[in-house]
Amino acid sequence: MEGLDNQTVIRFRGAGVSLLLAHLLFVGWLTLRPLDVPWMTASNLQPLAGIRADLSLGPVEATRRIGEGLLLLAPLGVLLPMAGGRLFVSPWASLARTVAAGALISLGIELAQTGVPGQVVDVDSLLLNTAGVAFAHLLVVPMCRARLRRKHERVGVLPRPRDEAAQGATPTIPRVGIAP
Repeated sequence: MEGLDNQTVIRFRGAGVSLLLAHLLFVGWLTLRPLDVPWMTASNLQPLAGIRADLSLGPVEATRRIGEGLLLLAPLGVLLPMAGGRLFVSPWASLARTVAAGALISLGIELAQTGVPGQVVDVDSLLLNTAGVAFAHLLVVPMCRARLRRKHERVGVLPRPRDEAAQGATPTIPRVGIAP
């Protein structure tokens, strides 16, 4: 959001941080509450084993279970860049940062579930949550950033990106020999 007035940037980032915190609180409540169950399944530490088991349950149940895994942390794919509030950033760097943060949050949730009664660790949840963050980011963030850039270029508010700005030559420091 470089180049926009400070009030707009503050409001945009504030909304992003507020929505991010609200979503993380909701996810924490949903995933870290104790469950009163008569029996528990074993932890799944083999990648894609749970997804294969879900697929064997039929298309409707598989879609529901896999969809839940994809959608749980998907809003982070939009909220994390929104909280950062930058328009001029490499799309690949933004995607990598967002997916890494989503994977770490998912890993933290999975590790915290080890101490919650009725909850078990599932590596497929980590994979699905991370994929959901990546899909949401790819579907929404580049399009929204491009739209915001176009909107503010028409108004004449946005400056050129930093790498294109004329700042002059890079200063150099002359070499000095080592004293005897």
